[in-house]
Amino acid sequence: MTRPDPRIPPVIRQLDEATANRIAAGEVVERPASAVKELVENALDAGATRIAIAIAGGGKRLVRVTDDGCGMAAGDLPLALARHATSKIDGSDLLDIRSFGFRGEALPSLGAVGRLTITSRAEGHEAARIAIEGGRIEPARPAAANRGTAVELRDLFFATPARLRFLRTDRAETQAIAEVVRRLAMAEPSVAFTLTDEDEARVLFRADAEQGDLFDALSARIGRVMGREFIENAIPLDAERDGLRLTGLAALPTYSRGAAVAQHLYVNGRPVRDKLLTGALRAGYFDVLPQGRHPAAVLFVHCDPQGVDVNVHPAKAEVRFREPDAARGLVVASLRHALAGAGHRASSTGGAATLAAMRPAPGLSSWRSPSPSQAALAAAHAAQAPLMPIAPQGFAEAPDPTFPAAARIEPEAEAPHAPLGAARAQLHGNWIVAQSRDGIVIVDQHAAHERLVYERLKSQAAGARVPSQALLIPAIVDLGADAERVLAASLDLDRLGLVIEPFGPGCVAVRKLPAALGQADATALLRDIADDLAEQGASDRLQGRLDAVLSSMACHGSVRSGRSLTGEEMNALLREMERTPRSGQCNHGRPTWVELKLSDIERLFGR
Repeated sequence: MTRPDPRIPPVIRQLDEATANRIAAGEVVERPASAVKELVENALDAGATRIAIAIAGGGKRLVRVTDDGCGMAAGDLPLALARHATSKIDGSDLLDIRSFGFRGEALPSLGAVGRLTITSRAEGHEAARIAIEGGRIEPARPAAANRGTAVELRDLFFATPARLRFLRTDRAETQAIAEVVRRLAMAEPSVAFTLTDEDEARVLFRADAEQGDLFDALSARIGRVMGREFIENAIPLDAERDGLRLTGLAALPTYSRGAAVAQHLYVNGRPVRDKLLTGALRAGYFDVLPQGRHPAAVLFVHCDPQGVDVNVHPAKAEVRFREPDAARGLVVASLRHALAGAGHRASSTGGAATLAAMRPAPGLSSWRSPSPSQAALAAAHAAQAPLMPIAPQGFAEAPDPTFPAAARIEPEAEAPHAPLGAARAQLHGNWIVAQSRDGIVIVDQHAAHERLVYERLKSQAAGARVPSQALLIPAIVDLGADAERVLAASLDLDRLGLVIEPFGPGCVAVRKLPAALGQADATALLRDIADDLAEQGASDRLQGRLDAVLSSMACHGSVRSGRSLTGEEMNALLREMERTPRSGQCNHGRPTWVELKLSDIERLFGR
């Protein structure tokens, strides 16, 4: 940074309004997607039921948002372009915010860095149009328009061309705009949205207004945005505690993603990217996801507006709860309860992936025979009638020594109505094949039993204090300002076997460690816990280390691959899977079973 000459005393200057608006635009409008977000939120605050967004050049050349909301009278248009002028609050209580916008900065900020035109008509008033270019406002003029408002922004950042160099390609900016529209559309199922790219004359996103009660409409809108697969593999959430309510859909652990792109969090209908809620979402999927995988979820937190401060971020993307522990606890507990209630469920995409991996052998075509007539079928049935008793020997009468038996067949029995069916065979010493009512279930016997043993060990350890082991020489860890935060959580850490106490300014003494961790690095463990508490307000790191020990014990104590199981043992394993929570995935987050529907198998064979 270039420092001013200390010999010249600094002079405080009052910035002109145009410069102040451009500075404000730097906070509010980072890219074209930010402009779309502000304008669409204004339309929602106006009570719109239909919102049409049109863009060109990735939003750099054109952003147009048209709505059928309440509109504005001609006399209000100049005031709408003034900074900190708004109809959404009266300034008496900044904690009672019930609208998306409330600062009155978006329109003047956009007008300071682009060419902005607003055409609006309120019920009972004549339509009017006003324009602002680079901060210069033109007088309002009569116009022709239906009720509602149309805001057109052209040449974004023409007044600050240096900002254009930091924007990405048109394609990347278009994708960012589409993501903003989809996030807002999920929270407003009763509003119809359309996003059009005028360069390519195509509709990028369309969502008609959903019908039915709120939950049905919300589920339909989420399915339209997230896809049918997400709905099929999601668990509904509806919980309430301490004045907070959580609703939404959370995907099964086996429907995880490689990045956190399918996580959508809302507070009182406002889309947010909040560290506390993101951390709570991760904690809710604790010990059911493998490393590097991320859950998919759409969560709505509802609370009294007085219980959350939305005025802590320039773009209102973060919030601050009055009771953050209550908000985090509700999300974590609700997710864990819902995932446990899902029992043996696994992602339906596993069976589809299995079928997709099956291909005809080389040289075989996927020819489908023509359907025979009814007369041909009757003749075929008559020709196939047995003329003599069938010999008791069949295909098994001459075993081929070239191919050793890798499967054991169970006697035929009536397939039960249980979800995982009845065991029919064991293949290669590890794969249980079961027959369900309408398909085939394939179970990884080692992974399934490992999960069952792990859940049993966790249940046994949940009710007792974790045994600890005293250190011969206490470890002194210098945490600086984080020491007070860690010491405040000492009671929770003590229950998990980690005993700490204060040791001078900024230092913590570690007296005991959980016995199950063996020779653990106390300093590294405590620093990691301090980082978690600073970032998320809570830490599951110690519990995770202990669960990892239980997971290792479960792995060694479970049925090994290659072990031959009897029919009774295989069926007992299936029944226990149906009774055990989270048995649909192993300790590493992989599915323990997949199901192939009979209809899909028939289609695979061209039937």
